[in-house]
Amino acid sequence: MMGTSTYGIGIWGLLLNIIIIFLVVWVTVTLLNKSGSAGSENNERLARVEKDVEDIKKMVQDIKEKLDEI
Repeated sequence: MMGTSTYGIGIWGLLLNIIIIFLVVWVTVTLLNKSGSAGSENNERLARVEKDVEDIKKMVQDIKEKLDEI
């Protein structure tokens, strides 16, 4: 049984093991990068929403003032 591996015999099994390990590492790194960048996108989106809310509050206040004048 010398030279055998889980997926085959000799060099082909070794190459297959290396490819599987590479794929697992690549998927893990990709998922970690996506989760890390999502945080900064959420912060930017939250800042934009807060700015929009402040603008809407200002517009509503202006409309109230104009209605009170009428």
